[in-house]
Amino acid sequence: MNIEESVDEAIRAVAFLKQPASLKFIETASDWVAHCFQSGNKILIAGNGGSLCDAMHIAEELTGQFRDRRKALPAIALSDPGHMTCTANDMGFDKIFSRHVEALGRPGDLLLVLTTSGNSQNLVDAVCAAKQNGLKTIGFLGKSGGKLLGQCDLEWVVPGFRYSDRIQEAHMAAAHIIIENVEKILFYAVGKFASV
Repeated sequence: MNIEESVDEAIRAVAFLKQPASLKFIETASDWVAHCFQSGNKILIAGNGGSLCDAMHIAEELTGQFRDRRKALPAIALSDPGHMTCTANDMGFDKIFSRHVEALGRPGDLLLVLTTSGNSQNLVDAVCAAKQNGLKTIGFLGKSGGKLLGQCDLEWVVPGFRYSDRIQEAHMAAAHIIIENVEKILFYAVGKFASV
């Protein structure tokens, strides 16, 4: 594949966001995240490898700043190396996220999971733990959706790509639009960004 073909494939991945189901997912996810924050709750975000990096990216956009100055929003990427290595060593890698959800999750919180295959057992277990602890779940999935298909309260599948990179690009484009919408819902009033 040459560079121009790769660019075309990247464009195709992002263009998938214009599908009606994709737009509906973005709208609903934006509403759920905004409502979570309005209710005084937080979001937890999990993923493996590049998707964990994306989880940290989403969290910092919310706790730090996305486009304009505003109040910090409570978001935690489940990425603490001490917790992850302790849990993986003592209980197995499959439990690294479910234990974190059990420790930090409270009823009314949201768990976002990002996975290009949907087959990571640690994320399947995390979604199960979230349900047991009263959290709603949002899944950013890829390919066929894998084991997680049908397990999350709200989910979006990016199909049609052999490799993870294009799926992750679509996931992050959607995540950025969701964050943009959350800021508009929470902080824009009469056309002005709220002061902090």
